[in-house]
Amino acid sequence: MTTLLPLAVDLGPLLPHLIEIIAAVVFIIILTALVAKLVVPRFEETYEARTAAIQGGMEKAEKAQAEAQAALEEYQRQLADARGEAARIREDAKSQGAQILAEMREQAQSESNRIITSARAHIEAERAQVLNQLRAEVGGLATTLAGRIVGESLEDDERARRTVDRFLADLESEPVESGHA
Repeated sequence: MTTLLPLAVDLGPLLPHLIEIIAAVVFIIILTALVAKLVVPRFEETYEARTAAIQGGMEKAEKAQAEAQAALEEYQRQLADARGEAARIREDAKSQGAQILAEMREQAQSESNRIITSARAHIEAERAQVLNQLRAEVGGLATTLAGRIVGESLEDDERARRTVDRFLADLESEPVESGHA
């Protein structure tokens, strides 16, 4: 006669009483219902809030990254424009420098020509003046010398001037000899 019940009794203090088992099952059902009604919805709300915050943060980060990329592209475009503008300014400066240099050379050449022309005119004027003075002095000396040699006075101005002119013309027509010191 072996039955299960006596086997259960044989376990002694390890087997709980039926009331305790029913109370434990009811307590677990109540606890599960309370957790499902109160705790799980709060966990769900917190999970959804955190998911929304993370999703919003990711969207903000993507938006910020797109804005940063657009700003980078704009910066690169402006940098390329600035480089192009700098190259254009350099080329303009080079062409203006070459133009200014050409103008300055032209002005210098013009000034040089003016100075040379002025100097030649001045030299020619001084030469004419010196020749006139030389004719007067040589003429005076020649008439005095000729008067002493001939023994008569050559004070006639017209005759003296013609004599001096003839003498100077003869001097000018003779070739200049170099090498005599």
